[in-house]
Amino acid sequence: GIDPHTHLAMEFMGSETIDDFFSGQAAALAGGTTMHIDFVIPINGSLTAGFEAYEKKAKNSCMDYGFHMAITKWDEVVSDEMEVMVKEKGINSFKFFMAYKGSFMINDELLIEGFKRCKSLGALAMVHAENGDAVFEGQKRMIELGITGPEGHALSRPPLLEGEATTRAIRLAEFVNTPLYVVHVMSMDAMEEIAKARKAGQRVIGEPVVSGLVLDDSWLWHSDFVTAAKYVMSPPIRASGHNKALQAALATGILQLVGTDHCAFNSTQKAFGIDDFRKIPNGVNGIEERMHLVWDTMVESGQISVTDYVRLTSTECARIFNVYPRKGAILVGSDADIIIFNPNSSFEITARSHHSRLDTNVYEGRRVKGKVEVTIAGGRVVWENDELNVVPGSGKYIEMRPFNYLFHGLDKADAKYLSSLQAPVKRLKSST
Repeated sequence: GIDPHTHLAMEFMGSETIDDFFSGQAAALAGGTTMHIDFVIPINGSLTAGFEAYEKKAKNSCMDYGFHMAITKWDEVVSDEMEVMVKEKGINSFKFFMAYKGSFMINDELLIEGFKRCKSLGALAMVHAENGDAVFEGQKRMIELGITGPEGHALSRPPLLEGEATTRAIRLAEFVNTPLYVVHVMSMDAMEEIAKARKAGQRVIGEPVVSGLVLDDSWLWHSDFVTAAKYVMSPPIRASGHNKALQAALATGILQLVGTDHCAFNSTQKAFGIDDFRKIPNGVNGIEERMHLVWDTMVESGQISVTDYVRLTSTECARIFNVYPRKGAILVGSDADIIIFNPNSSFEITARSHHSRLDTNVYEGRRVKGKVEVTIAGGRVVWENDELNVVPGSGKYIEMRPFNYLFHGLDKADAKYLSSLQAPVKRLKSST
């Protein structure tokens, strides 16, 4: 299993995620995930400082990992640093936040500059697609209405704001003619924009996350704050119906792979926002549960085949981030990352027995069919008989090369575009 979207030891909203690179990876291995790709957050906009900080954070790793890089400001220094990251540090993807006004959010001008730079470097542009200005307005609206609890979080950032940002990012990526990866697709609105673009031949990847596939937003209205707050993430978990639509999109190829956005804050940290939903640290768990929940939700229901399951949880991620066939395959010369999965076994997901440091679990009490019985990472048995055998520092940093398959033929499309312009027109200069 390869999880394309995690946040371990991430500083965010005045706190730091409870799972570091050891505890989060141990949980992942217990759940059959043998590689993950985490997001390096720049320090004061500096990619180099951010990368060095994350190298230190990952020193205690017990499984293989790669890095995406977030871009939070734009200038010539950042542009130059992007080249260093791609050519020397093994990073082939950059994430742009269209949300989180006042912290991570970037505007359309920066988005266009970033997309152009990604294209020239052969790096994949990724977006968190929500309209941050409108979300800010939605939050003010909820507070004015006296809605301060976790339900205000979902109400302040409705699906249409995810749909708007998704289509804007898609159109701008088309304008630049570069591939686009939309992280944590949570709504029908966003999914339909991706479907439309892909049907038109545009290279857009859509990544749903487990929480969006299997949960609905009803928990956010729970009368107990601790219970409701644990479901706060962005974009929010949507009303019932969106999850079923995302499952169907995954089954039919509109969406390509499954991540988790594992970003774990415990109940004490979530309580920072007890009087104001805007202060609840955003994030849910999933790194340990993903392989089980995708099997239970998609394979057991007959929506996808076992082969599809392998593609959606492993192979496609390896191809997109250019580590196939080293990862995502069982072949001579590939890393020996193998799980043995028992489709007839079942178990209950609960915070009491999971391996994250989290004191809650958004899938609490859910009984799932299918169980990872053995995990082999790099040829070593690390999970067997419900016991972990992990060593801090045994994980390797996996460098990822630029120019994945999504870039093939882009130069021909650019040449075709230039020849279609029929410009500049040669005009006679007027003598008067």
